[in-house]
Amino acid sequence: MAEKEFQTGDHVSWASHGGRAYGVVKDKITERTHVRGRTVNASPEDPQYRIRNDHSGRDAAHRPEVLRHEPS
Repeated sequence: MAEKEFQTGDHVSWASHGGRAYGVVKDKITERTHVRGRTVNASPEDPQYRIRNDHSGRDAAHRPEVLRHEPS
């Protein structure tokens, strides 16, 4: 399966404890960093995306395979 690609500003959703969560892609992470105190082991070969949650306003990092494009 081809890797999913997302752009800054894309509206996406992902599975969450309470159902589906929604947010906006802030940027693509391609190196090890921290998001909200958690280590994100991203690399150019295994990128993750920083997402701003629509409900909480908090940032989270997610792998592309768990994200789904949503209509804006």
